[in-house]
Amino acid sequence: MTGQDSPRHFAPRWEGDTRDPVPAVGGERETLSAVLDWQRETFALKCAGLPPALLSRRAIPPSGLSLHGLVRHLAGVERWWFRIQFAGEDLPLLHYSDEDPDQDFGVLDGEVDEAFAVWRAECAHSRRITAQARSLEETGIRRRTGEPISLRRVLIDMIAEYARHNGHADLLRERLDGATGV
Repeated sequence: MTGQDSPRHFAPRWEGDTRDPVPAVGGERETLSAVLDWQRETFALKCAGLPPALLSRRAIPPSGLSLHGLVRHLAGVERWWFRIQFAGEDLPLLHYSDEDPDQDFGVLDGEVDEAFAVWRAECAHSRRITAQARSLEETGIRRRTGEPISLRRVLIDMIAEYARHNGHADLLRERLDGATGV
Protein backbone atom coordinates (compact mmCIF):
# COMPACT_ATOMS: atom_id res chain seq x y z
CA MET A 1 0.00 0.00 0.00
CA THR A 2 2.95 2.29 -0.52
CA GLY A 3 1.80 5.78 -1.46
CA GLN A 4 -1.78 5.00 -0.49
CA ASP A 5 -3.75 5.77 2.60
CA SER A 6 -4.01 2.88 5.01
CA PRO A 7 -7.22 2.00 6.82
CA ARG A 8 -7.83 4.04 9.97
CA HIS A 9 -9.83 1.37 11.76
CA PHE A 10 -8.04 -1.82 12.62
CA ALA A 11 -9.30 -4.61 14.85
CA PRO A 12 -8.47 -3.86 18.49
CA ARG A 13 -5.43 -5.57 19.98
CA TRP A 14 -5.92 -8.00 22.85
CA GLU A 15 -5.35 -6.31 26.20
CA GLY A 16 -1.98 -7.38 27.65
CA ASP A 17 -0.73 -8.63 24.28
CA THR A 18 2.90 -9.71 24.70
CA ARG A 19 3.18 -11.76 21.52
CA ASP A 20 6.25 -11.32 19.37
CA PRO A 21 5.24 -10.14 15.92
CA VAL A 22 5.60 -12.66 13.14
CA PRO A 23 8.52 -11.69 10.89
CA ALA A 24 7.40 -10.16 7.60
CA VAL A 25 10.35 -11.75 5.80
CA GLY A 26 12.49 -14.77 6.54
CA GLY A 27 13.15 -18.37 5.73
CA GLU A 28 10.38 -20.93 5.56
CA ARG A 29 11.22 -22.76 8.81
CA GLU A 30 11.62 -19.49 10.70
CA THR A 31 8.33 -18.16 9.34
CA LEU A 32 6.29 -21.33 9.91
CA SER A 33 7.70 -21.72 13.43
CA ALA A 34 7.00 -18.06 14.25
CA VAL A 35 3.42 -18.26 12.96
CA LEU A 36 2.78 -21.43 14.97
CA ASP A 37 4.21 -19.84 18.11
CA TRP A 38 2.09 -16.73 17.49
CA GLN A 39 -1.00 -18.96 17.26
CA ARG A 40 -0.01 -20.76 20.48
CA GLU A 41 0.49 -17.45 22.27
CA THR A 42 -2.84 -16.21 20.91
CA PHE A 43 -4.57 -19.17 22.51
CA ALA A 44 -2.83 -18.47 25.83
CA LEU A 45 -3.95 -14.83 25.65
CA LYS A 46 -7.56 -15.85 25.03
CA CYS A 47 -7.43 -17.86 28.27
CA ALA A 48 -5.43 -15.42 30.40
CA GLY A 49 -6.98 -13.84 33.47
CA LEU A 50 -9.97 -16.15 33.81
CA PRO A 51 -10.53 -18.20 36.96
CA PRO A 52 -10.59 -22.02 36.62
CA ALA A 53 -14.38 -22.21 36.90
CA LEU A 54 -14.82 -19.98 33.87
CA LEU A 55 -12.10 -21.77 31.89
CA SER A 56 -14.05 -25.00 32.43
CA ARG A 57 -17.46 -23.54 31.60
CA ARG A 58 -19.15 -24.78 28.46
CA ALA A 59 -20.37 -21.33 27.53
CA ILE A 60 -22.03 -21.85 24.15
CA PRO A 61 -24.70 -24.56 24.43
CA PRO A 62 -25.31 -27.00 22.93
CA SER A 63 -21.58 -27.14 22.19
CA GLY A 64 -19.47 -28.98 24.75
CA LEU A 65 -16.46 -26.74 24.09
CA SER A 66 -14.67 -24.99 26.93
CA LEU A 67 -11.28 -23.31 27.13
CA HIS A 68 -10.20 -26.03 29.56
CA GLY A 69 -11.24 -28.67 27.03
CA LEU A 70 -9.44 -26.83 24.24
CA VAL A 71 -6.16 -26.70 26.17
CA ARG A 72 -6.44 -30.45 26.86
CA HIS A 73 -7.19 -31.05 23.18
CA LEU A 74 -4.28 -28.90 21.97
CA ALA A 75 -1.84 -30.67 24.33
CA GLY A 76 -2.95 -33.97 22.84
CA VAL A 77 -2.64 -32.66 19.28
CA GLU A 78 0.90 -31.36 19.94
CA ARG A 79 1.91 -34.76 21.32
CA TRP A 80 0.21 -36.67 18.51
CA TRP A 81 1.70 -34.75 15.59
CA PHE A 82 5.18 -33.92 16.80
CA ARG A 83 6.16 -36.63 19.26
CA ILE A 84 4.20 -39.69 18.18
CA GLN A 85 3.82 -39.30 14.41
CA PHE A 86 6.81 -37.14 13.42
CA ALA A 87 9.46 -38.17 15.98
CA GLY A 88 8.14 -41.72 16.40
CA GLU A 89 8.11 -41.61 20.20
CA ASP A 90 6.23 -44.44 21.90
CA LEU A 91 3.92 -42.50 24.21
CA PRO A 92 0.34 -42.82 25.41
CA LEU A 93 -2.21 -40.50 23.88
CA LEU A 94 -3.45 -37.66 26.07
CA HIS A 95 -7.17 -37.50 26.88
CA TYR A 96 -8.16 -40.13 24.34
CA SER A 97 -9.14 -43.77 24.19
CA ASP A 98 -11.03 -45.73 21.54
CA GLU A 99 -13.80 -46.25 24.11
CA ASP A 100 -13.99 -42.51 24.91
CA PRO A 101 -12.48 -40.48 22.06
CA ASP A 102 -13.79 -37.13 23.34
CA GLN A 103 -12.18 -37.15 26.79
CA ASP A 104 -10.35 -33.91 26.05
CA PHE A 105 -13.63 -31.97 25.86
CA GLY A 106 -16.01 -34.21 27.77
CA VAL A 107 -14.08 -35.14 30.92
CA LEU A 108 -12.71 -32.02 32.55
CA ASP A 109 -11.11 -33.73 35.52
CA GLY A 110 -7.87 -32.43 36.96
CA GLU A 111 -6.79 -28.89 37.67
CA VAL A 112 -6.89 -26.29 34.92
CA ASP A 113 -3.37 -25.13 35.86
CA GLU A 114 -2.14 -28.70 35.41
CA ALA A 115 -3.76 -28.86 31.95
CA PHE A 116 -1.93 -25.68 30.95
CA ALA A 117 1.36 -27.04 32.32
CA VAL A 118 0.95 -30.22 30.23
CA TRP A 119 0.12 -28.12 27.16
CA ARG A 120 3.16 -25.87 27.66
CA ALA A 121 5.40 -28.93 28.12
CA GLU A 122 4.07 -30.49 24.91
CA CYS A 123 4.65 -27.20 23.05
CA ALA A 124 8.25 -27.19 24.34
CA HIS A 125 8.75 -30.77 23.08
CA SER A 126 7.32 -29.74 19.70
CA ARG A 127 9.69 -26.77 19.46
CA ARG A 128 12.66 -28.99 20.33
CA ILE A 129 11.68 -31.57 17.70
CA THR A 130 11.25 -28.85 15.08
CA ALA A 131 14.62 -27.28 15.93
CA GLN A 132 16.42 -30.64 15.78
CA ALA A 133 15.03 -31.66 12.40
CA ARG A 134 17.58 -31.33 9.61
CA SER A 135 15.05 -29.84 7.20
CA LEU A 136 11.37 -29.28 6.58
CA GLU A 137 11.50 -32.26 4.19
CA GLU A 138 12.35 -34.66 7.04
CA THR A 139 9.47 -37.08 7.54
CA GLY A 140 7.65 -38.99 10.19
CA ILE A 141 5.04 -41.68 9.63
CA ARG A 142 1.28 -41.16 9.75
CA ARG A 143 0.01 -43.78 12.17
CA ARG A 144 -3.33 -44.14 10.39
CA THR A 145 -1.95 -44.82 6.90
CA GLY A 146 1.74 -45.68 7.32
CA GLU A 147 2.60 -42.97 4.79
CA PRO A 148 5.35 -40.41 5.34
CA ILE A 149 4.51 -36.87 6.42
CA SER A 150 6.96 -33.97 6.26
CA LEU A 151 7.74 -31.56 9.06
CA ARG A 152 6.54 -28.79 6.72
CA ARG A 153 3.10 -30.41 6.50
CA VAL A 154 2.97 -30.97 10.27
CA LEU A 155 3.74 -27.28 10.90
CA ILE A 156 1.11 -26.16 8.38
CA ASP A 157 -1.50 -28.52 9.82
CA MET A 158 -0.73 -27.30 13.35
CA ILE A 159 -1.09 -23.66 12.30
CA ALA A 160 -4.50 -24.53 10.84
CA GLU A 161 -5.45 -26.45 14.01
CA TYR A 162 -4.62 -23.49 16.24
CA ALA A 163 -6.29 -20.97 13.93
CA ARG A 164 -9.50 -23.02 14.01
CA HIS A 165 -9.47 -23.37 17.79
CA ASN A 166 -8.48 -19.75 18.35
CA GLY A 167 -11.75 -18.88 16.62
CA HIS A 168 -13.55 -21.11 19.11
CA ALA A 169 -11.60 -19.47 21.94
CA ASP A 170 -12.66 -16.03 20.67
CA LEU A 171 -16.32 -16.98 20.89
CA LEU A 172 -15.97 -18.65 24.27
CA ARG A 173 -14.06 -15.74 25.78
CA GLU A 174 -16.49 -13.14 24.49
CA ARG A 175 -19.36 -15.17 25.90
CA LEU A 176 -17.63 -15.66 29.28
CA ASP A 177 -16.62 -12.07 30.05
CA GLY A 178 -17.06 -9.94 26.92
CA ALA A 179 -13.32 -9.70 26.15
CA THR A 180 -12.42 -9.38 22.48
CA GLY A 181 -9.40 -8.51 20.39
CA VAL A 182 -6.93 -9.77 17.83
